[in-house]
Amino acid sequence: MSAEQHNPAVPPSQPTEITPLQSRAIWVMLSATFIAILNETTMGVAIPHLITDLGTTAVGAQWLTTAFMLTMAIVIPTSGYLLQRFSTRTMFTAAMALFTAGTLIAVIAPNLSVLVVARVVQASGTAIMFPLLMTTIMTVVPPASRGRMMGRVSLVMAFAPAIGPVLSGLILDTLGWRWVFGIVFPIALIALIIGAKLVPSVGEHARTPFDLVSVILSAFGFGGIVYGLSQIGQSTAGSGALTLWVPLGVGAVGIALFIWRQLTLQRDDAAMLDLRVFSSLNFTLSVSQFGVLSFAFFGAITVLPLYLQRIHGLSALDSGMILLPGSLAMGFAGPLIGRVYDRFGTRVLLVPGAIAATAVLWFYTTISETTAIWMLIVSQTVLSLALAASFTPLSTAALASLRPHLYSHGSAVLGTVQQVAGAAGVALLITIMSSVSSSTGGGPEAITAEGTQRAFLIAAVVAIPLIVGACFIRKPDDVAVETANV
Repeated sequence: MSAEQHNPAVPPSQPTEITPLQSRAIWVMLSATFIAILNETTMGVAIPHLITDLGTTAVGAQWLTTAFMLTMAIVIPTSGYLLQRFSTRTMFTAAMALFTAGTLIAVIAPNLSVLVVARVVQASGTAIMFPLLMTTIMTVVPPASRGRMMGRVSLVMAFAPAIGPVLSGLILDTLGWRWVFGIVFPIALIALIIGAKLVPSVGEHARTPFDLVSVILSAFGFGGIVYGLSQIGQSTAGSGALTLWVPLGVGAVGIALFIWRQLTLQRDDAAMLDLRVFSSLNFTLSVSQFGVLSFAFFGAITVLPLYLQRIHGLSALDSGMILLPGSLAMGFAGPLIGRVYDRFGTRVLLVPGAIAATAVLWFYTTISETTAIWMLIVSQTVLSLALAASFTPLSTAALASLRPHLYSHGSAVLGTVQQVAGAAGVALLITIMSSVSSSTGGGPEAITAEGTQRAFLIAAVVAIPLIVGACFIRKPDDVAVETANV
């Protein structure tokens, strides 16, 4: 029996080289993804200015983030279908056109309502870019070079969050909040024009019928879960609790029905999100590990700046500068980690990465108002390097475990898991930090410090299974070689 019969997740054919046109196209997509992530990471610092300039409340301004997250959660699950139905160039042009249009609307927005609409339009384009980039890389890059290329993706995804808050702080202090979007707009427009000419159409495309029921169930399911998570800590009793439990309940039912619908449709290869990706054990393990990391990572990078500002009295710009070395280290390490993956596989990266990440999170459970800033800089840098050693091999191993026609669906699953797990991590850790801080006596600094410790305790406990999971995830090439020898 052949290796393919033993392991149906191994694709039957793979590219042997990447053409110059395809290479340029990937760089254009990387640039576009960088712009989208950079735009998103500037918003946290800008919200206090928006509250003042637009005359709104903190709850109202929070919709700028909530609406963006909701749109991402709704659109990403549909991207598997969209990437199979339409050409790469069409999807890139549509994604960047939406993002550019949303940015322009934000620049001229006269009030909060229009600005929220702008964020929804931006998110509609952003949600397509990451799955499109990952699918294109898996389609055109030879297996021996995928880790290196994914390392470049890590470089982009690390640099944007690193400079976003710093850049936003400088713009807000000198030019005003509209320029946060105004500077991004011409860059996005240039990327749109260049990409519309350079990005080729790659892979095979199927004329799968559009299933409106799946879209509706996806919107209620993933949108309900993400919205419910965003409400944790805001309403916990009485009628206010309905804003938490009703969306979560609707989301759970919606996801269950969405899964049932996809299982039914995929019998005729008509699923919007083909769940046969989970028939690969390696993909399932990798995605599970990816989700746990996203939960811990996004929760931690949200709690730590609050700790720095509330306990150490630092400004948003100063706290961003403290996180900058770790983000830069994560970015620079990306290409090197990709090369290590290509040569040695997953375990040499995932096991030490999981141990280091878990160790740093446990250290964070001890931080207080007397913890030295230099210790936080060092620990955050170690955590960033550990995450770099995890995200690149996980995403590469997950998608490489699938047949080529499932790449777009696998990318959609990765994006969805990251979005939902990240939202859960942020919501739960912030809620725990706030509730413990408000219920503990002893002064504001001690209260906030104890709440921070408890929040990081949850992240540290959740991270423990990462060490075990890292031992079982394999590089698909290794799986194929071993299977061929059976």
